[in-house]
Amino acid sequence: MSGKNDKENLSCTHCSVYNCRTRDKQFPGFCLTTKAIDGHPVAEDIEEIKRHLQGDEQDAIIARASAQIEGLFYGKLSRVEEIIEFANRIGAKKIGIATCAGLIEEAKIFAAILEAKGLAYYSAICKVGAVDKTEIGILEEEKVRPGNPESMCNPILQARLLNYQNTDLNVVIGLCVGHDSLFIKYSQAPVTTLITKDRITGHNPAAALYTAHSYYKRLLQPKK
Repeated sequence: MSGKNDKENLSCTHCSVYNCRTRDKQFPGFCLTTKAIDGHPVAEDIEEIKRHLQGDEQDAIIARASAQIEGLFYGKLSRVEEIIEFANRIGAKKIGIATCAGLIEEAKIFAAILEAKGLAYYSAICKVGAVDKTEIGILEEEKVRPGNPESMCNPILQARLLNYQNTDLNVVIGLCVGHDSLFIKYSQAPVTTLITKDRITGHNPAAALYTAHSYYKRLLQPKK
């Protein structure tokens, strides 16, 4: 792209001002806070959302609880502790745990922590249902261990099981890329993530970004 199209497609990762955060500078010309997109003034969205979050609906409760936790506990609480604080502030009594089979031990520790803090929980592992991958069209050579029974991850069933339990907040522990998308799509309760799976970096996916100019420089190489 070039010329006009370049300017039209500038967005937040092109910015180095971040006046939306600091409010002590000038917004750049392409700022999403101030521009109109396809003829629609973003200012209208801002006002609509602001009114929405001033109410007493679940979205407003979640928005205020999140902001309070950020402000009161910035740099003081681990994410585990933040989730517990968040649950308490939104009135969640029963926590759903959607866990990867590979992180079931971590899920068990988290469940014990919830119990210690007076929160009920219900968990569903990713392999629940025990449906072989071939039953949804996966070829044997596409399995991790071809020629062996290999259950698919079933995030839709995980979500339904937690829905049946009427959980107030669901926590993702290590679901695969894409499986987490399906779980979030079908979960009736709000969802937050405790662990993001990355088998290569010890579940620290930011490591690939921090080393994109060294160990993971292949990430910045143009697609052939």
